[in-house]
Formats: sequence, C-alpha cells, structure tokens
Amino acid sequence: MAPPESPEIQRDSAATLADLEGRIGDAKGYLRIDELRARQVALEADAGRPDLWEDQDRARQVTTELGRVNDDLSKFDTLTAGIDDAHVLIEMIEESKAAGEPDASFEAELSALIDELERAVGRLELQSLFQGEYDESDAIAEVHAGAGGTDAQDWTEMMLRMYSRWAERRGFSVEVDETTEGQEAGLLSATFIVKGRFAYGLLSAERGVHRLVRMSPFDSQHRRQTSFASFEVTPFIEDVSDDVEIDENELRIDTHRASGAGGQHINKTDSAVRLTHLPTGVVVSCQNERSQHQNKARAMQILTAKLADRARAERAAEMNALAGERTDNAWGSQIRSYVMAPYQLVKDLRTNVETGNVEAVLDGDLDQFMEAELQRRRSSAP
Repeated sequence: MAPPESPEIQRDSAATLADLEGRIGDAKGYLRIDELRARQVALEADAGRPDLWEDQDRARQVTTELGRVNDDLSKFDTLTAGIDDAHVLIEMIEESKAAGEPDASFEAELSALIDELERAVGRLELQSLFQGEYDESDAIAEVHAGAGGTDAQDWTEMMLRMYSRWAERRGFSVEVDETTEGQEAGLLSATFIVKGRFAYGLLSAERGVHRLVRMSPFDSQHRRQTSFASFEVTPFIEDVSDDVEIDENELRIDTHRASGAGGQHINKTDSAVRLTHLPTGVVVSCQNERSQHQNKARAMQILTAKLADRARAERAAEMNALAGERTDNAWGSQIRSYVMAPYQLVKDLRTNVETGNVEAVLDGDLDQFMEAELQRRRSSAP
C-alpha cells in the first residue's frame, strides 16, 4: 500500500479543486448555461411535434441545435458532478485518517479525478475562444504545393494525411473531394471537407504557409531540402442561398477523367468536374463522387460556399479575418516550421509554441498549436 498522502499534497489538491470550481463557474457564464436550459426545453418541445419533418430544413435546424445544446449541457453537468465526487473523496480521505485507517486508494482516485477534471475544463474553455459567426461550422479545406518541387508536392500529401488524422482524433469526418497528383510524387493540391462541430473555428488557426525541412528522399545525394505548402479553409454552410446566387451563364464547366485512387469507377469515364466562376476566377473541382452529375452537384455546393464566404467578407470589410490573406507559398511567409533534419522540431512562428515530437505532429497532434493561436487572436483582439 502506498504511503498516505501528505498534508501538503492534500492542500494542493484542495487548492486545485477550488480553482477548478472557479473556472467551471466562469464556464457557466460564457456558455450561458441558464439560457441553454431554457432553450433545451423549447427545442425538445419542437422536436416532439408530430409535424416536425413536414419542413425538413426546419427539422434539421431544430435537431442540430438540440444536439449542440444537449452536448454543452452534458459537458457542464458532467463537470459539476465530478466536482461533487471530488469533495466526497476528500471527506472519505479525512474520515479514514480520523479513524486511523488511511486508504491510499481514495487518494489515488482523487488525484486521477482531478487530472481528468482539469483536462475536461480545458476542453470546455476552448469553446470560449470561438466567437466568429461560422466557427461551429464544417470546413472546406485545401492544401496546395508551393516552392520546393517534388518535395513540396510530397509535403502537400503529408499535410493532407496530417489533417485527416487530426480530424479522426477529434471524431470528425473527412471527405476528400478532389486531388491533383504531382508530376513525380505527392500532390499539387487537394480539397477536402471536414465535418464536425467547430471544425472551421479550429482549422482557421492553421491557415497559412507551412515549411518542411528534411533530408530529401527525392535527391540522389540525399541533401537537406526546404519545401512549402499552404493551407486554406472556408466555412462550409449547407444552405447559403440567402448569401449568394450563381448564374450558370457565368460558369465555365469542364469535365475530365478523374485521377488518383478512388474506387473501381475512377479513371474510366469523364466524370470529374471543374467549375470556374468567371466573374471572380474562383475554381472548384470534384472527382470523387460516382457520377458526373454528383460531382457537379458537390462542386456547386463548394463553389457556393466559397462565393458566400467572399461576399460576406466583402460586405463586412473583414476579408483578412474571415478568408485570410493569401501569402506567397515560399520563404518568409510561413506560419510554422517542421524540421526533421539536422534536428527534430516543430515551431509555430506566431505563438512560439514548439515540440520536438515531429512524428506525433505529422500524425495529427495539432491541438496545442491551434489552441495557442486561438488564444493569441483572443488576446490581441480590440
């Protein structure tokens, strides 16, 4: 049996618990818990109406909002219940010691519970950083190869995998809509949709140029190579009819044979679709649906979302905040460096957050970088 917890450690646990209670009290304010409970009652009444699905758009709005309200309330109630459990454990520890029979298992359980509560509160506090109108939305993400030749194209494919793995870690889904293969290896570009609550808010922190330094596997002399790839993101809104209307006479529609892996139907028909919006020059491609009609429908959906994003930004004069400044995909414009040789380091140049575990980052461990950038934006906001 482990030795009894010292009075100092007990005081530390009590202080940590008091701090957590304060942070949960703050969360009750910024999550508007009292308002959410009232909203939950109203939404449950709407969801229970027998005629709800006669208006499918309205029904989806009600069920989606109810799911998010239930999620926020469940997280908050789980935390308050955890605080209550911690107080009970403290009482049990004190009673066992007063009886002369200290039980170290209570202390171990308390320590584990406090650690979990700290992690959960941290996840909840992240929501306070999402204040943009579209932060809760799904995201249309794009990666593009920049300077660095074949290495940059390979880096672009690595980034697609990195963000896909990050999404999987968070329980988000990823749909790859279009990929353009590189000349020798990797990808020139890829477009993919990340679906999950706060997908856009989180991924907006990744917008910019990413720099990779490594010993090139494509160099016969295995020399160190620096390559660049950019990441762009737009909120994906299912219904943006109120924001933008597309005249098909202003579209150039090209069809071509899809390239890359994609199932038995791919590379056999001219099913891939590329849309060019002539007034703005915005280009969207889709190749991964099973028919030309489906690819055109998905490409129209993405194009509409992009144009809506552009229109909102222009109206609000906040293009840099919502759509981000486009920067040169090369030296001097990167937001983060991933160094694999001569040493191991990933460093964000905006926040100075860094880690030596490059492989973990490339495997999707990106949360620390995203959260730090969201915190930086919050602190620098007027």
